[in-house]
Amino acid sequence: MKRSLWVMVTAIWGIGGLSSPVAAAPRPIDRTVNCEILVVGGGLAGVAASYEALLAGRQVCMTELTDWWGGQISSQGTSALDETVGQRSRGIFPRGYAQFRQRLIEVSGRDRPGDCWVSLVCFLPQQGHTILLDMLKEAESKGKGKLHLFPNTVVKSLETDPNGQLLTSIRAIQHQPAPGAPPLNTYPLSQTLADSYTEQDSDRFTKTILQFQPPVTGQWVVVEATETGELLALADLPYRLGIDPRSHLEPSSSSEQANPYCTQASTYTFAMQATAAPPVHQPPAFYSEYEPFYSFDKPRYAQTPNLVFSYRRIFSVKPGTADEQVNVGDISMQNWGGGNDYGPGTAADNLILTRDQLQAEGQLQPGGWQGGLRIASLQGGEELAQGYFYWLVAGTTDSKLADQPKQPWPNLKYLKGLDSPMGTAHGLSKFPYMRESRRLVGRYSYGYPQGFVISETDVSKQDFQLPYYRNTLSGTDYRNLITRMAGLKTLDVILDRVPLSEVELRTRARLYPDSVGIGHYPIDFHPCMQLSPPQAPGNQERPGERQGATQTYPYQIPLRAMIPPRINNLLVTGKSIATSHISAATYRVHGFEWSSGAAAGTTAAFVLEQEIFPHQLVEGLPRRSPQLEKLQAMLSRNQNPTAFPNMSIFNLNWKNW
Repeated sequence: MKRSLWVMVTAIWGIGGLSSPVAAAPRPIDRTVNCEILVVGGGLAGVAASYEALLAGRQVCMTELTDWWGGQISSQGTSALDETVGQRSRGIFPRGYAQFRQRLIEVSGRDRPGDCWVSLVCFLPQQGHTILLDMLKEAESKGKGKLHLFPNTVVKSLETDPNGQLLTSIRAIQHQPAPGAPPLNTYPLSQTLADSYTEQDSDRFTKTILQFQPPVTGQWVVVEATETGELLALADLPYRLGIDPRSHLEPSSSSEQANPYCTQASTYTFAMQATAAPPVHQPPAFYSEYEPFYSFDKPRYAQTPNLVFSYRRIFSVKPGTADEQVNVGDISMQNWGGGNDYGPGTAADNLILTRDQLQAEGQLQPGGWQGGLRIASLQGGEELAQGYFYWLVAGTTDSKLADQPKQPWPNLKYLKGLDSPMGTAHGLSKFPYMRESRRLVGRYSYGYPQGFVISETDVSKQDFQLPYYRNTLSGTDYRNLITRMAGLKTLDVILDRVPLSEVELRTRARLYPDSVGIGHYPIDFHPCMQLSPPQAPGNQERPGERQGATQTYPYQIPLRAMIPPRINNLLVTGKSIATSHISAATYRVHGFEWSSGAAAGTTAAFVLEQEIFPHQLVEGLPRRSPQLEKLQAMLSRNQNPTAFPNMSIFNLNWKNW
């Protein structure tokens, strides 16, 4: 395809609402690959799923759009482990995550790698990729499984049996540099994504067409582990995007109606290094468009900008450097709300396209899938991040702290090049850090007539008896909310034995009989912006989005959240499991991703061994399921906890978490 035509095609795909170009005829398949377990997406959840499946002796194939494994700890650049003190101090992590964490400490030779203050473990993204790759190879050897890795690979289409209940094959495209073209990671994602999903060779890429299918037994399991829930869209499974309507299940929702356009902000991270002398800095051509957006957010950071540097410092020249100090040669990864958080939240600019938008663009037609993202918003996120660096070094205004002029901070170097921390010529992460995905709607289950979902009220520590909830919810919704939160006193509330104002709400997370993993982190919001484009002068984040932001109780990952309503040999893991918009704000961090991935890999290997489908493990709930209990026992033996110590309906003492 000629470059001029390619630019035109890219532009068309980047704007929602326009018709798609006519899909070219499919190319012949270049290679057929048999897999017992196919993991689509090589982020942290995908790696964890592959790791456990390999230890179980299975033949595993894993695809990944980029050439680094690990997602948010590598290709997305958020190489600072988000953990709570309670979980970390007790060391209650899945075995693979604990091993990964320990190796980072050993490689650095320090108890506190990076000397950052957002976490105890901050590191260079490539270190994360390298360690995970080593762990996968070791798991392959130890478990006597077989690992087939497919970097730079995207799914193009899938096939099901005539009843639509089983995935029978998946078609994918692997790309590599075309002869004479620059190496991979030369161009930012917005300039290459559409090419990656097009089967024809281009000036930049040559393509290999792959077909993944089960082995001769005909039995396999596919794991959806992409960053944006691509298989949910491709298979036309029910899913939610953005804000859920306010209800007794989502009492802190910012909207009375669903809003699929407002997902959490994504972030292109970058690395910068402290220098002895100021380098020469040139403003990007687009800087003036984004300059009104930037802010240190709080006076404390404007007064001590070194805290912004050390917040996610990923390399420290001197071990034990204080948070307020920065050494020449130190490296910081930037992931800052008032800097490079890009939060489009309207139908004109949302990043993850809705089903209606995908249909309008032809992406749900045969051969039409192009990744399901708005390319113009990818580009906006890239430009915002690059402009943010220039604002740090040369900016003199702050959009939120107008009474406190910003001082230039010139002794910083923007790190770019294929040997830079992000591994890209342009210096940005290979993929944006995605905080929210398409979220599965699980199968109908007892108590879940609209499909299984993990709700805000299942995990939040919020005081739902505050006047806000009494005044905002309808009388019926407020009563249902208190009833849901009454725990062992639920019957008393139903029978009007106690006034709603006197009900002692449960102080623990909802417990799940089908738990296959754990997590713990605050409900942490990076809201979308109210107007389009996000960087518009005077723009504000969507009102009310932070109402649900609070601490959580230690919680579980139910298997039902990973099982779609149909397609029996598909498991969903990572950020695409069945959560709400609010609960997804905690079910997204590193430890959760690993735990959910380990659960998916273990479950996939287990159901293949038992010759059953995942849904058969939970379809009889709340009745006991011996096979489910056998799976949970296997997870526990393998040091992949399904509950925190002393979790029970009677233990309401979680104050120290």
